[in-house]
Amino acid sequence: MVRLGAITENYKSFQRLAGPAAVAGVVKADAYGMGAEFVGPALAAAGCDTFFVARLEEGLALRRALGAGPRIFVLDGAPSDAVPALIAHQLTPVLNSLAQIAGWSAAAAASHCALDAAIHIDTGMNRLGLPGEELGLLAAESKIRLKALNPVLLMSHLACGDEVDNKMNDMQLSRFRSALAMLPPAPASLAASGGSFLGQPYWFDLVRAGIGLYGGAPQIGGKPLKTVAVLTARVLQLRRIDKGDGVGYAATFRAKEPTMIATVALGYAGGIPRALSNKGSAFAAGKCVNFAGRVSMDMTTVDVSGLELKAGDSVEFLGDRMMLEEAAALADTNAYEILTRLRVPRHYTDAAS
Repeated sequence: MVRLGAITENYKSFQRLAGPAAVAGVVKADAYGMGAEFVGPALAAAGCDTFFVARLEEGLALRRALGAGPRIFVLDGAPSDAVPALIAHQLTPVLNSLAQIAGWSAAAAASHCALDAAIHIDTGMNRLGLPGEELGLLAAESKIRLKALNPVLLMSHLACGDEVDNKMNDMQLSRFRSALAMLPPAPASLAASGGSFLGQPYWFDLVRAGIGLYGGAPQIGGKPLKTVAVLTARVLQLRRIDKGDGVGYAATFRAKEPTMIATVALGYAGGIPRALSNKGSAFAAGKCVNFAGRVSMDMTTVDVSGLELKAGDSVEFLGDRMMLEEAAALADTNAYEILTRLRVPRHYTDAAS
């Protein structure tokens, strides 16, 4: 189940945190696995008018869902084969190199109108964005290189934004400020969800809320963000095993005493990390239960000794009791991977909790 009301409440929490900076909704990777065709319109109804996606295809799908009006930034930029679709569907590329700037400028000249663009400046992530030498060339020749464009956003991305005491944050902030001073004035954005908690100096004009919208971020104002994803599956079978009996592939779980095992209809094909074998937890009949044995492709076995359960009862793998960050920590991964790997039917509710 996806709680659209929780997503919009989390969005409003970021607005309260970062105001007067605007807040954009990051809905790449199908809204972090929650379904962009539903999440996008829900955010738009809550007042969000700026969105970020990664791929051109995501931008096209989101434009269909939102209609004209909201601004949609495409982080991949403007490869030559994407230019016609970007223009036709009013998608704004985040230009990551001088080559992309040149290509988008040529498209603007050919269309006889200024085209909107965001410019991504690499301040230390060493992933996407203009490196220092390209930034210097752009700054020295901005009147020529940007004359056909309308820069609507200058942005960068923090490598360690979720680590409050990491010195790299201050370094990137300083580099970003220096870059802004070199280029023609435009709205600026540095902070994503994690960076927004670093304070006002990181907010600039726009905060890009991503994982925080979906409940995977620190508390805001001492209050936890709303839980968005509730992942449940039904019990297929119950069986009592004796002391010493094994469970699952390779019998990696051995009962230390007579034990009741529930086989639940969800495994790694649906998004339960195999890394949770023998160390994951879930909730059944209101109690925390431990994984027993390896997670299989479409089944997980859990120890439900002492509980009153029957086939068909529900087991919660994510929700208000099994929190997203807790499940990620047990799997030695992050909240992003837990959400985006889910491959189960989604049901939507407008409720916030």
